[in-house]
Order: sequence, then C-alpha cells, then structure tokens
Amino acid sequence: MPKLDTVDRMFRQAVDSKAMPGIVAVAATDKGTVYEGAFGTREIGKATPMTPDTVVWIASMTKAITATAAMQLVERGKLSLDRPAAEVVPELNRAQVLDGFDGAGKPRLRAPKRPMTLKHLLTHTAGYAYEIWRPEIAQYQQVTDTPGITTCTNAALTTPLLFDPGDRWEYGINIDWAGKMVETVSGQKLDRYFQDHILGPLGMTDTSFKLGPSQRARLSAVHQRDDKGALAPIEFGLPEEPEFLMGGGGLYGTAADYMAFAQMIMRGGTHNGAQVLRRETVDLMAQNHIGALEIPPVKTAAPQLSNDVELFPGMSKKWGLSFLINTQTAPTGRSAGSLAWAGLANTYFWIDRTKQVCGVFLSQLLPFYDHTAIDLLGRFETEVYRAV
Repeated sequence: MPKLDTVDRMFRQAVDSKAMPGIVAVAATDKGTVYEGAFGTREIGKATPMTPDTVVWIASMTKAITATAAMQLVERGKLSLDRPAAEVVPELNRAQVLDGFDGAGKPRLRAPKRPMTLKHLLTHTAGYAYEIWRPEIAQYQQVTDTPGITTCTNAALTTPLLFDPGDRWEYGINIDWAGKMVETVSGQKLDRYFQDHILGPLGMTDTSFKLGPSQRARLSAVHQRDDKGALAPIEFGLPEEPEFLMGGGGLYGTAADYMAFAQMIMRGGTHNGAQVLRRETVDLMAQNHIGALEIPPVKTAAPQLSNDVELFPGMSKKWGLSFLINTQTAPTGRSAGSLAWAGLANTYFWIDRTKQVCGVFLSQLLPFYDHTAIDLLGRFETEVYRAV
C-alpha cells in the first residue's frame, strides 16, 4: 500500500482541531486497497474512536444500490427503462404538476403532459424534488399536511412534480419510487431483494435499512455545525418500522461495504467472484442520459440541513442511471466520465472506470456540502491520484 502520510496528517489535524467529528476514508484501484484510515471519534466529546468498521447513515448513497437493483430487473426483462412507470406502480398515475399557489395559498395542480418512466426516475428528470432544496415543496407539505421523506411514510411520496417528466433535472424523491418498482416486480421487500441480489453476493454484511445489535454498537452519531462552525451531536434516527423502505436514502453501512459496491461498478459489474450486473449494463448506467440538460447549482431551502451545492464549478455535469458524471478531468485527477454521488450527512464516493480508481469518504455531519468536508475530500482524492 502506498504510504499516504499526508492524508493521515490532514485528517488527524481536522479532527484534532474539532473542525470535523470523525472521518473514515478508503480508496482502491483494480489491484486492491490503496488507502484506509479512520480518525476522530464516533461522537464529538466522547472517547469511542472512529474505526474502519464504524457504521454510518449513508443516506443518498443508497440511490446507486437501488438503481442497481432496478437495472438487474431491466436485464431480466421485468422492468423497462422507457415504459410508463405507472404500469408497474399505479399510484404514479396520481402524480400532478404544481403550478404555484392561488391567492388563498392552495396549490394549483394539473396533469403532467407525458407519463414518467423508470429512466426519468433514475435520472432525476421525472419532476420530483426535495423540500431541502425547493421551498415550493416545503410550502406544499405545510399547506397540505404532507410529511417529509425521512418519516418513511407513503404519504411523504405524494408531493407533486415541479415540471413535466423529461423537461429538467431536479434532485428529488425519484429513487424511492424506483424502489417501489423493484418491490412490485420482484415480489420482495427492498431489504430482502438487496440482501439476495446485491449485498449478500458482494459480502456487504454491515449494510442494511435496520440496524442489528452489532451495527448499533459501532454506530456514529450525526453532528450539526452551527453558524459559528462549532459541532454538536444531534438526535437522529430513521423510523425503526417504516411504512416503506427508503430506496433513496434509507441505508446504513460501512466504508468497506460501500467500497465493495464501488469496485463492482468500477470493474464492470463483477467483484469478488460475484456478478451483480452485466458489463454492458454498467456501461449503460455510466452514460449521459439527460442529453443537453445540465446539472445546475442547487440552492438550499433548509440551511440547517444543506448548504448551497455546486459540484465542479464551471464544468458541464451530466447524469447517468443514478450517478453524477463529470464531463472533464477534475482538478483532483478524476477522469472525465467518472461516476459519483453523496449522502446528506457528508458521505461521498467516486468511481473512475478509466483510471480504475474509486474512493469513499464518510463523516456524519450536517449541513450537507460542508466546506471543511468538501475540502478534505478534494485533498484526499488528489493524494490518492498522486499515489497511483
């Protein structure tokens, strides 16, 4: 393993100075692991150290796993990317487009101009949004008494579309609906399907929707940064008995587990002797599926949960089947056409299929897109590319 002392020093300094609570980071190439480190504590102010097997809420890093499940079912002819999704999940027939609010504050809704498809859902072009980044959705939830997505209630999935399917890119609850499609055609709950077809074959024994006793014993607290930059642990936990399993953000896991998933994608669908996807399916998932549409900067509507987000400023960014795609080589060394995404509590991954390098960076900290975390992630990635 190359000695990445600079990474160790940088992470240690970040946790010693209380700029970050705990960090776990791993990077690998097609030859094996090139870096693994854990720093800080699972809860700031307490002694239990962060370890490589610390369990964290991976939030939206769940999405790529749900998309993988959907694509397995596309391979088997049970799902189609282009057929109306409501043929599989009839509740989607009720989705309406929000055209603002009337004088009395009531939402104005209309029927969408075209049906949404699994491809729209996997590319975040169906019209769904999150209240964290779209005030209209927060307003709709308030006036209609609709719960937020982390309640994991079916009512939370009834928020309206902000535009007609296919018209724009907007980050939202799309992958939760893709998860419902997986459940419908497989006849299995998402946790069971994942276990049988993805997590089990890849040996991802610490990844699940519900925490077992061993995972709970290794769980990191979630922290929040106040406006002065100070960190404090907060009460956080997803419902133990959810109405639906949140394919868009419900999983907990470890760095090693997610690395097994990332390496499977990096290697074209196979890892540790398990073939999870066909190579041509991974190739398809890694292509731009939004055409001329762009991923715009995302403004926060809930500053306690997310900062404004602009990934790769000045660069055209595209979306594959559930991955962000950078269209040019990144300053860190990440190849053009690489795949990446993140989770709300500042968890991040990238998969570079050209140079065969992937990395996972985990912390447990709100708001999302924390400037310290992003800076450390960029420096970590840069050092990994220098080393390989």
